[in-house]
Amino acid sequence: MKLLRRMKDGGPESPVIGYFLVEIKSLFSVVLLHFDGTREAYHSHAFNAVTVWLRGSVLEVTRNAAGQQRSQEWKAGQFKYTPRSLMHKILPIQDAWAISFRGPWARTWQEYRERETSSAPRGEYVTLTHGRKIVS
Repeated sequence: MKLLRRMKDGGPESPVIGYFLVEIKSLFSVVLLHFDGTREAYHSHAFNAVTVWLRGSVLEVTRNAAGQQRSQEWKAGQFKYTPRSLMHKILPIQDAWAISFRGPWARTWQEYRERETSSAPRGEYVTLTHGRKIVS
């Protein structure tokens, strides 16, 4: 459980800072997010989320199983639903802030890296669990 805590959202390689108002993974989370850079990995989530963009703008790039990409810009004042199955990455266009309301966590989610890193080989899906531990 997290309560009134500041930390990176998405692991140590993520440039996104989360201000966790509350996080009870089995129930819900509410987190204020500051997007100040791009994470290289496409990723799904362990939760469904509703996000309200508060300031700035971002480009969301999605990737389907066939490798096709699509992008959409999100701006301040817009609401966004993110199902846990969506593979995406967020690229800030302007310094961006959002508040995210997240549902309960599933046990696993996935990441896809276009470039090899210490935590994931290039061009492969990796299944993660709590603590960003690789399970396959």
